[in-house]
Amino acid sequence: MTRIAIVKGDGIGHEVIPAAQKVLAVLHPEYEYFPVELGYHRWEQTGCPCADRDIAMLKTADAVLFGAVTTPPMKDYQSVVLRIRKALDLYANLRPVKSDGFDIMIVRENTEGMYSGIEEIGPDRATTLRVVTRAGTERIVRAAIRLARQRKGKLTIGHKANVLKSDVLFRDICIAEAKKAGVSYNEKFIDALGLDVLQHPQAYDVIVTTNIFGDILSDVASYLVGGLGLVPSANIGDRYALFEPVHGSAPDIAGKNSANPIATLRSAAMLLEHLGDANGAVRVESAIRQVLASGIRTRDIGGSAGTREFGNAVLRVLGEPE
Repeated sequence: MTRIAIVKGDGIGHEVIPAAQKVLAVLHPEYEYFPVELGYHRWEQTGCPCADRDIAMLKTADAVLFGAVTTPPMKDYQSVVLRIRKALDLYANLRPVKSDGFDIMIVRENTEGMYSGIEEIGPDRATTLRVVTRAGTERIVRAAIRLARQRKGKLTIGHKANVLKSDVLFRDICIAEAKKAGVSYNEKFIDALGLDVLQHPQAYDVIVTTNIFGDILSDVASYLVGGLGLVPSANIGDRYALFEPVHGSAPDIAGKNSANPIATLRSAAMLLEHLGDANGAVRVESAIRQVLASGIRTRDIGGSAGTREFGNAVLRVLGEPE
């Protein structure tokens, strides 16, 4: 039996995840869905945002549908997301940004870089170690190359090798792997790339970059499609997979039935495709587009519908009761 771990997390995760879970359950009632409670709210109640047993539960799932989690700026608080990515070795973060006229896949290294977790905080100085390894770079660029071959065959390497010596290693390895694979590639400094993606999105296919650069670039690129409420992501490793919206927990709008569930619905579609149900993924995306075309939109994209209303409209398109 296929088992799906459901993590609502914090904030609007408690609103957008149920909408996506209902869609998954309509398409696959035979799946087993089980909850795993994680995040800042859990920390407030127990003093532990993510325990070893929670990681163990996630490892029993065939895939994880993950809501947004809050990471407060506290020196003693361990990021739940970073812990899960490392514990499950989810090294490839795939963030698609597509619309009419362009289809970009940002492939972000997900386990090292500026999010290495190796840090020191003192009263007068704080340091974070930026880690770029040969092994980590080789596997992320190889993942990007595999995707490029399935798509348009174009790879862009985003880096800041003119300033950061660690990016010289990243750049050189990416170029060597692209040449070895015979894949067409170009390279751009990440700041220039951020601007050019906004100006000429149709020029890009697969972009591979380091952890923090991929995080920022995908947020910037979300402007092209209407904002973070519409952009999904997949976190893929050799054994495990986790799917989550790119947006955060948005505590300022939590509980107001105003969050856009599209990013989470699209993350669920990516989950289905990962599990081999490409048709189900297409059905979810088609339903989203039909609902948008009918004029039903959440406030962030110019409408007045709530989270539940949009989710229910998608269910109706799929032919199921709300």
